[in-house]
This record gives sequence, structure tokens and C-alpha cells, in this order.
Amino acid sequence: MALSTKKPLDGIRVLDLTRIISGPYCTRLLADCGAEVFKIEPMGGEHMRVKEPLRDGKSTYFGHFNAGKKSIEIDFRSDRDLEAIRTLAASCDVVVENFRPGVVRDLGLDHATLSKGRKDLVYCSISGFGQNGPRSRHPAYAPILHALSGHDLAAMSYAEDVDKPFRTGIWYADLIGGLFAFSAIQTALIGQLRHGAGQYIDVALMDSMINLLVLEMQEAQTPSSFERWLATPVRASDGHVIAVPITGRIFERLADLLGHPEWKDDTRFNTQLEREKNWPTLMSLVEDWTQSRTAADCEATLMGAGIPCASYQTVAEAIRDEQVTARDLMSTIGTGEEAFKVANLPFQFSGAPLPVGSHVPDVGEHTEAVLGAARALVGAKVPATNGTYDNAEEARHV
Repeated sequence: MALSTKKPLDGIRVLDLTRIISGPYCTRLLADCGAEVFKIEPMGGEHMRVKEPLRDGKSTYFGHFNAGKKSIEIDFRSDRDLEAIRTLAASCDVVVENFRPGVVRDLGLDHATLSKGRKDLVYCSISGFGQNGPRSRHPAYAPILHALSGHDLAAMSYAEDVDKPFRTGIWYADLIGGLFAFSAIQTALIGQLRHGAGQYIDVALMDSMINLLVLEMQEAQTPSSFERWLATPVRASDGHVIAVPITGRIFERLADLLGHPEWKDDTRFNTQLEREKNWPTLMSLVEDWTQSRTAADCEATLMGAGIPCASYQTVAEAIRDEQVTARDLMSTIGTGEEAFKVANLPFQFSGAPLPVGSHVPDVGEHTEAVLGAARALVGAKVPATNGTYDNAEEARHV
């Protein structure tokens, strides 16, 4: 039986009022799943367009988050442009924004305005701290949220010989917040189909970060009776590897492989609870074996014996890994000197493939085609402020 060529979100239209990382990541995932995403940019384009790294003068960082969208350039100080955006919103199923709370209300692009006259709109706001609470209007960059959520001090507590939190360059808060928003929008769309009503979604990056700290959250309330075991790298002759011989059968294989069958009767290691309590000692013994071998040899030997092990790879190595290649994870965006690779969605459907869009729109590339129709509709139909049209099908094709 032939598989469907339809993507799961084909026909869904998304008004993208987002910038930087969290919102654009969410809406790019929607675009990957087939949604038509209208990215609204200020005059001259979003400032992330000049963020390095640059390839042929264009930001691949921006491209990673915005491939597959349609770019519409507007003057946010222009009432005419804002009216056209409201008209466009009336033809969209989903609106996503990540301004600081209160900004979209001042622009007349808030949920109350855009949902007037309709009950089916799915509207998602992404912000650092959510739409309410004493911090709601505070500026929130990812490192601020890493610090406030407890993440950084938890990570520091697991490290050895450090006296301050680590420097950070991976924006977990933005990425996980974008993923939670993506998930919430899917849930709301299902609810819309089932029950006929839309939703207003309030996603907070602070809340998202705290949701990552599951065991830490429970330990903070009910501390364990002994220090938990921590996954621990061990030295190889040319780098490091990590091995996890935590369960009974795997530990027994390790003891036999390393030539120490007596470990199986050692009271420090002969139950999982004791192994967890004595994990640093066990890892020190494993390191006695690994440090005289290359990381590749350690991984091959341990994995060959059914013992989970991995060498540490750089990102450059990881995106060329044979497993990544086998699953076609990476997509190429652009052509020639502009071409670069981006990771596809971390899930695969049995129907149509869901690769990242192959084109990053130029600033305002679709402005005339999309807003020209919207402005014409504003003049020809009822006022845009009430969000309704004489001809719903015509409005949908703005």
C-alpha cells in the first residue's frame, strides 16, 4: 500500500511573531511537519540574520531556526502594516510570539485582539517567566534561567574540584522551551479538532528548565540516604570514555572481561545498591584498564562484550557518525557556497519524510505576495480589527 505524501501539518497556517531562538525553533519544527509558517520580521530583518557563523555572508545560525518559512518584512510602527498582519492572522490556525509580556498587546497582536470573533485560534506565548508572577516582565536570557532554575548549581555539585558554576554556551532553556511549545501547540490543535475550541498557551522557559531537573527536584524535597551514583568519564590513552556497568549481568561481563572474576563476590559490588554506593571506586578500577588503551579500542572491546560504553566525540564528529548517517539525520540547506547542514526532527514518521526546509528566505521575500493580498482584503472586506470576513475561504488564502 502506498504511503501518504501528506505531512501531518499540511494545511495548517502559522503566524510567527517570534525571534532569537525559542520561538523560531518551535515554529521551524511546525514548518518541518508541513505547516505554512509566515515569519514576521522588522524592517531590515531580525538581528539574528547577522549572527555568526556566516556562510557566504549569511547566518547559518539564523538559517538553522528559520529554514522552510516565508519571510514578511513590516514596519512595526506602521498602523497599515499592523492591520495587514491582523488580517493575515485571521486566516491562520496558530499564532506564536515570544515578546516580553505586554508587547503584543501594545501592538494589537495579542490573543484577545486576534481571537475576537473566532473561537478556534491556537495562540502560544513563549517567555522567560510566563505571563504572570513577580518576574514575568523581567528580561530572560537562557543563562539567567539556567542559574535561577537550579540547573547550574546542580551541575556544579556533580563536578569535581570546581568552586563556581560552569561557563555556558548551550542554550538549553531556549531549546527545551521551544520543544515544549511545539508539543503544546500539537495538543491544542488536537483539542481544536475534537472540541472545536482553540487555546491560549503560556509557555515559560523557567518552568521548562525546572521540568528537566526531575531527580534533583525530588532530592531537594526528600534527600537520599547516600550520595547517588554519577555517570563518570574515565581516561583512555588518547581521550576519555564513559562506561555504565550498572546492572548485575553487565557488571559480571565487565568483571570477566577485565580479568577480575573475584569482583562478582566483592561485597562492594555484588549488588546494584552497593555498586551505586561504591561507584567512584569501581570507576577507578575500570580506569586502570582503559587508560592504557585508545578510546576507540575501549569502546569496541566493551561494546563487543555487551557493556555500554562510548568514546567522547566532538560535535563535528557526531554529525558525521555512522549512526547519524544511517538515519539520514542531517539535511542540507541552500546550494553552492551557502550550503550548510541542519539536524532533522529527532523522530521519523512512516508516511511522508519530514526534512528541514531546503531554503532560508531572504528578508521580506514573501512580503508582497502575502501582505499584498492581506492589504487588498482590508480595503475590500470588513474592518480587520474584528477578525471576520464575508468570504472565509478567501480570507484563508491571504
